[in-house]
Amino acid sequence: MAGKVFFSVSMSLDGFIAPESPEELMGQLWMELQQWIFPQRFFRENLKLGEGGKEGRDNDIVRETFERTGASVMGKRMFDAGEKMWPEEAPFHTPVFVVTHEKRDPWERPGGTTFHFVNDGIESALDQAREAAGDRDVRIAGGGATILEYVNAGLIDEFSIALSPVLFGSGIRLFEGLDAGRVALEQVRAEPSPRVTHLTYAVRGR
Repeated sequence: MAGKVFFSVSMSLDGFIAPESPEELMGQLWMELQQWIFPQRFFRENLKLGEGGKEGRDNDIVRETFERTGASVMGKRMFDAGEKMWPEEAPFHTPVFVVTHEKRDPWERPGGTTFHFVNDGIESALDQAREAAGDRDVRIAGGGATILEYVNAGLIDEFSIALSPVLFGSGIRLFEGLDAGRVALEQVRAEPSPRVTHLTYAVRGR
């Protein structure tokens, strides 16, 4: 049986998941938004940031999200930012399908990550990701515009938000432009931790 299609993001209390400009990634607000994940043992090991790190429910969630993911889909904007920031051994370790207008040969990285560039739409990218993932789940990795396209197309089964105690004031809102008349939610879990609150929702059509 095919797995679920999901996304998982950190979000500020005022609804933002990223700064407006890619140049602001790794800036102060971005670091505050992601402060819960950087110390986690699994995150540090996966990005080869060194040994040690925190364990507990936050760490378990990072690991579980990674382990359930058989393939990822992302937009060109996220890929362009990540291409500059990810280490040589990109942190996905699965096939990644990049939604783009660009024609480009697959880009294989050490550690099992291969980026495939799909220029015939979000549904084609998802079909290819499903095939690659097998019975594991497909993660819509981002950015915000790509996530929104999949939500509005009715292609998301579930999503998780790590609600972080930070205010952005401006940037990229997760649900800016949502076709709310088509989307209904059912809360699956709410798990507080010392750093964030983890919220998980199943997505239903109205």
